[in-house]
Amino acid sequence: MNTGPRNQHAIVRPSWLETRLEEVIDPNQIIVDAHHHLYDRPGLRYLLDEMLADVSTGHNVRTTVYVQARSMLRKTGPEQWKTLGETEFANGIAAMSASGSYGQARLCQGIVGAVDLHLGARVREVLQAHISAAGGACIEGGRFRGIRQSVAWDIDTSLLNPAYRVSEDMLANRGFREGFAQLAPLGLSFDAWLFFHQISQLTLLAREYPDTSIVLNHCGGILGSGRYKGCSDEVYQHWSSSLRELAKEPNVMIKLGGLGMRMCGMSFDNDPRAPSSQQLAERWRPWLETCIEYFGPERCMFESNFPVDKGNHSYLVGWNAMKRVVNGASSSEKDDLFWRSASRFYRIPPDSITNP
Repeated sequence: MNTGPRNQHAIVRPSWLETRLEEVIDPNQIIVDAHHHLYDRPGLRYLLDEMLADVSTGHNVRTTVYVQARSMLRKTGPEQWKTLGETEFANGIAAMSASGSYGQARLCQGIVGAVDLHLGARVREVLQAHISAAGGACIEGGRFRGIRQSVAWDIDTSLLNPAYRVSEDMLANRGFREGFAQLAPLGLSFDAWLFFHQISQLTLLAREYPDTSIVLNHCGGILGSGRYKGCSDEVYQHWSSSLRELAKEPNVMIKLGGLGMRMCGMSFDNDPRAPSSQQLAERWRPWLETCIEYFGPERCMFESNFPVDKGNHSYLVGWNAMKRVVNGASSSEKDDLFWRSASRFYRIPPDSITNP
């Protein structure tokens, strides 16, 4: 995520977050945080120290996956090569974490970078450069796992992030698809960030490229602000119908999280006190349970989406809420949801998670 319209993401207020303190639920549950960012921007610094502070609040976070956020881009050079700076940056953080000098958790063990798939077949050399920048191929111990190129589009411009150039038919664009076709041969996956009414377009893409692994971000782009404010029932019906069809595609998984963004219409940032995990669980439950019902635990993975969601709740409370939602699941199902699905999708060796 980048600096979109100011009303998309709530401001992080540490003193407000401290108004809600809780004990960690099920502290032994292994967790892979399947989606977070790191950046240094006006009003919000979230780098290694800040991430470590959150990860160290009590949950058993063993590994994390870094997802592109237009962070540390190269200042000069051809446009298509500037995103290499972000991969280099994330790999540097991963190397620091892997040294063991910063605690047990291995941050950024998987890296999802960014390229412009509109380059078509020419994107292959850019992808290869990202792979090299993160230590080589996955089987050689490299950390680069795939790319995310935002395709989140809506006619309501208040919902758009101006840092990204998107269009209504982006997923069907010929150049985009030529670039997309380069992912699977290089062993790379695709993180899909789009809005709920675009899910059917992703379904068509997944069917055309069944060998490409795709993960849908943030429960599928649920919207509850802008022109969708007060339309929760209509959004749910459209979203759930489209999601059911997408779930039929075996090459697609889904990330459960990101519901703390203001655009989802489920935030508590205007309340005098930060929300409890019980409040979050009640608000999130219908959406998360639907995702799990359609995809099954083995194709669902929990994410923090920090620091974006940090404006709505603390790291500790957010993971407590997710644990509350799936309290009735079996031990094996919880392991799928909290770490095994992410491990499979991002090709992170299980032994490196269970025996750090």
